[in-house]
Amino acid sequence: MSVTFNGRRKMRKSFGSIREVIDMPNLIDVQKTSYEQFLIMDKPEGGREDTGLQAVFKSVFPIKDFSDTSSLEFVEYEFSKPKFDTEECRQRDMTFAAPLKVVLRLIVFEVDEDTGARSVKDIKEQEVYMGDMPLMTRDGTFVINGTERVIVSQMHRSPGVFFDHDKGKTHSSGKLLFAARIIPYRGSWLDIEFDAKDVVFARIDRRRKIPVTSLLKALGLNAEEILDTYYDTVELKKVKQGWKQPYVADNYKGVKPLKDLVDAKTGDVVHEAGKKLSARAAQKIAENGTKEILLGVEDLYGSYLAHDMMSMETGEVYAEAGDELDEALVEKLVENEFNVIPVLDVDDIKVGAYLRNTLAVDKNESREDALFDIYRVMRPGEPPTIETAEAMFNSLFFDSERYDLSAVGRVKMNMRLDLDAEDTVRVLRREDIVEVVRTLVDLRNGIGEIDDIDNLGNRRVRSVGELMQNQYRVGLLRMERAIKERMSSAEIDTVMPQDLINAKPAAAAVREFFGSSQLSQFMDQTNPLSEITHKRRLSALGPGGLTRERAGFEVRDVHTTHYGRICPIETPEGPNIGLINSLATFAKVNKYGFIETPYRKVVDGKITDDVVYLSAIEEAKFHVAQANAHISKDNTFINDLVTARHSGNVSLTPREMIDLMDVSPKQVISVAASLIPFLENDDANRALMGSNMQRQAVPLLQSEAPFVGTGMEAVVARDSGAAIVAKRTGVIDQVDATRIVIRATQESDASKTGVDIYNLMKFQRSNQSTCINQRPLVVVGEHVEAGDIIADGPSTDLGDLALGRNVLVAFMPWNGYNYEDSILLSERIARDDVFTSIHIDEYEVIARDTKLGPEDITRDIPNVSEEAMRNLDEAGIIHIGAQVGPADILVGKITPKGESPMTPEEKLLRAIFGEKASDVRDTSLRVPPGDSGTVVEVRVFNRHGIEKDERAMSIEREEIEHLAKDRDDEQSILDRNVYARLKEMLFGKKATAGPKGYVKGTKLNDSIFESNPRSKWWQFAVDDDKTMGEMEALHSQYEESRKLLERRFIDKVDKLQRGDELPPGVMKMVKVFVATKRKIQSGDKMAGRHGNKGVVSRIMPIEDMPYLADGTHVDVVLNPLGVPSRMNVGQILETHLGWACSGMGRKIDDMLAAYHRKGDIAPLKNELSELYAGGEDKVADYDDDGIIRLAEQVSKGVSIATPVFDGAVEADIEEMLEKAGLEGSGQS
Repeated sequence: MSVTFNGRRKMRKSFGSIREVIDMPNLIDVQKTSYEQFLIMDKPEGGREDTGLQAVFKSVFPIKDFSDTSSLEFVEYEFSKPKFDTEECRQRDMTFAAPLKVVLRLIVFEVDEDTGARSVKDIKEQEVYMGDMPLMTRDGTFVINGTERVIVSQMHRSPGVFFDHDKGKTHSSGKLLFAARIIPYRGSWLDIEFDAKDVVFARIDRRRKIPVTSLLKALGLNAEEILDTYYDTVELKKVKQGWKQPYVADNYKGVKPLKDLVDAKTGDVVHEAGKKLSARAAQKIAENGTKEILLGVEDLYGSYLAHDMMSMETGEVYAEAGDELDEALVEKLVENEFNVIPVLDVDDIKVGAYLRNTLAVDKNESREDALFDIYRVMRPGEPPTIETAEAMFNSLFFDSERYDLSAVGRVKMNMRLDLDAEDTVRVLRREDIVEVVRTLVDLRNGIGEIDDIDNLGNRRVRSVGELMQNQYRVGLLRMERAIKERMSSAEIDTVMPQDLINAKPAAAAVREFFGSSQLSQFMDQTNPLSEITHKRRLSALGPGGLTRERAGFEVRDVHTTHYGRICPIETPEGPNIGLINSLATFAKVNKYGFIETPYRKVVDGKITDDVVYLSAIEEAKFHVAQANAHISKDNTFINDLVTARHSGNVSLTPREMIDLMDVSPKQVISVAASLIPFLENDDANRALMGSNMQRQAVPLLQSEAPFVGTGMEAVVARDSGAAIVAKRTGVIDQVDATRIVIRATQESDASKTGVDIYNLMKFQRSNQSTCINQRPLVVVGEHVEAGDIIADGPSTDLGDLALGRNVLVAFMPWNGYNYEDSILLSERIARDDVFTSIHIDEYEVIARDTKLGPEDITRDIPNVSEEAMRNLDEAGIIHIGAQVGPADILVGKITPKGESPMTPEEKLLRAIFGEKASDVRDTSLRVPPGDSGTVVEVRVFNRHGIEKDERAMSIEREEIEHLAKDRDDEQSILDRNVYARLKEMLFGKKATAGPKGYVKGTKLNDSIFESNPRSKWWQFAVDDDKTMGEMEALHSQYEESRKLLERRFIDKVDKLQRGDELPPGVMKMVKVFVATKRKIQSGDKMAGRHGNKGVVSRIMPIEDMPYLADGTHVDVVLNPLGVPSRMNVGQILETHLGWACSGMGRKIDDMLAAYHRKGDIAPLKNELSELYAGGEDKVADYDDDGIIRLAEQVSKGVSIATPVFDGAVEADIEEMLEKAGLEGSGQS
């Protein structure tokens, strides 16, 4: 079966050998998914879950008044349609947002004065407008005040509990001081730490420290319970020979006893003093039947009592729990007939007496004292009462309104402390604090490990939705206070919810977040790659994050858990290095905010195609093989030992132990790094520069995809939104430079019209003043599939990312012009506009209403020659297409001038002869010095109610014509489709009724349909009920679609004619866009993809440039010394492979010329089939037209893909060179 090649996409020969099991997730999913989950625009069946915006409302409402007699409850919310679409917002400097309407319910209670019982008196429900909520565009950006912005995701430390030590830096002895910190999502931080004397202290919100036992006492534990919780008890019993204690073998392993160990029962010496006990020997003593050993009375001294020692008869306390035993105390206890003394199992080797020592230091005896102490720390200077102290302590950690661990924090805490609380328990519990202290003391005793705070299991991502959720909560809490006051002061019986709500604080919080937050950034729109990278950026800076001055080396460094999650290469140079990162290509963010990466499952040694996404915590349990491990045809490992990763270490692992395998070699790196061919041959520092400099590439006048790519080019162009993708399968109905109309052929949804209109952007200014211009790739009548690229955008070529150009490069010194990385260029590059780009500048003029009178935009400017105004129209605004230079007038404007005081004579003359022309001065908008170009667009904005000038009217007429054309085209395609379906239903049937002149019972054929106007076809009636039902449904759908089209058209026209919302005092505003063509010149920066950057030193005449053996002059001369010291050998491999691609292109071009001469396509087809053999495209099946299209596409050079870590090797490059008829060594 022959298939054709339409030539609308780049064909790349791939050198990759590793099959990719899953498609790469959409590259801007991080942004889109997060914001969708926050807004939940469409209300699902059964209501929304408690996430996102719903959760915010639920956490703040219900709001009760101070006397608890009324309550304002949240019911639901919904969004109205946005007033303007994204394009209109960009043009009018507005925010793309939808009005948020919230249904609130006010319940008024009646309280019985005698019994205090409450009964519902009144319930009022009302929809309240709560301000506008910015919406995300389809490209994952926000339009705020007319400019596109991106909300960068933030990396922050996950809520939960963390254990760490000071690395010996605090104390001069280098002693490790352990500390634990409970970090909530919102609320007070709790630190528990050791000091240099091994006493445990607690700090709340980094205030003055208090002994941790005071905190435990405030939680309701007394001294005895504290000791009982953290220590085992050993009972010492009085016997004739002294005292005896149980023998525990573990306590004696590796110990050298100072006295003989004597069996209490037999009196035998089981081990002599001074000899070290091995683990085996200690165990053997127990096995030989020794249960207890004798102690002398002096061995009791220094032990600590486990319980209070009190007389059962009198209740007299002789000693308290925690007291140290000495000679006097032991005698006192023996005198009072205490023959069993319970002591703490403390040996100061394995178990330290840290908490007992803390108890000794603690001055607070009771719970009340502890609560008062905490109150004084938190609120110094205020006199505490037991009620206020208790309320304050409870509000710190146990009140869900003030303290929130979040689901993540609870999950992390459960994992670390081995608890099993539900993740809905978002406040601290008593046992949480008790367990934190236990784990901290265990660490001091040498049990367990401290946490690694740079592990990605302990850092999480806050994306746009979550950041917005936090900000909106702040706004609602600001509102809450005002609502409470109004509820208390207003006559609550007559008030509606609308009267209680002032939504300004909530709207202001949103505006503040998008306008001035550190994470809301002006989008980097230089080229499609810079857009995508900006949306995938992860920043450790921002509110609640780090500051670049305080961030240490560890936070910035690459960590083993970054593998497949964060790119180890792409990060800025300079003070932000390591603090701003990029998400890896396959990475996703899970519901808890942890970054996950995909792995293939390995079951019983067989690699499956099942893919599982794992976070850093989950991955640590498994052995993970690399994507490039050698695999047999039946998907098993060839080698017995496989390189694998396990909990941060890389080792050779037996293949039976492998659990998972990477899905792709490029899952380790980011999008920008994956665009560098032969990345594996570059030094990491240069790769970093290469990936950063690709983002600085300016879109060129003529885009050209690279010969040597990596296969990622098409993915970036598609996901960035630069290239236009067909939404539905269909046929191209109309094409011009500004729009593409597609008639959908497979329409399942009857309610939709079968028409898609794609308006192309023509010479629009980007945020960085580069030019956004889209060019159609399709022709009328062509069939397109859903997902096909139908138009190229800036820096794209046939749907592939095209950041630069393919030029002929020589590595050689040349008269010192390429000293220190300078670049020498051929004049051909400048002459043929190879590196020419277009930049668009925006100039704005505003006419205000001043105190002296209104400013006027006019052609009538004082003291300006007619020559200076040659390009202005009658309204004083420049024509589109005019060439302008420095100081040229773009828009004429005059401003009233303050008049000088008049003498009495002047006043008399003024009164007799009338008003003289008031003085005006010229305040026209002129081109600034040094700028020049062509005017490409003019926009005029008028205040509502101000009469429009001729220019504004003509722009409006043009816009309306454009809208009418869209409507008419859509209408004509709709008519065509509907009437074709109607004719199909009726054709060949006998009608029982019809339009005037139709003979009843005649079979309906073409001539009858042609003789009647289409609008009358609906009058035909047939006996078949089914057909009539279908006709009825089709007619109502057709009428509905027509009305919808008309409504949309009228709505758009109304918006155009309505007048614009301008700032106060502004009558009129004119924006002029001037495009400048910039040719490359000396002093410009140029760079390759391998961090090989330089500055153009000179542009030489072609005849002075070095040339090849066949006389071809080179385009660029680079310094060969730029390669060895920088170790970016990838550029040499790239030039060799590029040389082979170019040679192959020449070879195919010659064969194409031979075909045109002789008409024999077989050699060309064979050559192309052989070239693309083994790839996804079956070139051998192409028809002749497809082969010729493909040959024409590759005649300048064959495009190839060499994926990172899985690309062409030296042998492949040699083979390609030889295939192109060149030297295998690459020497020319």
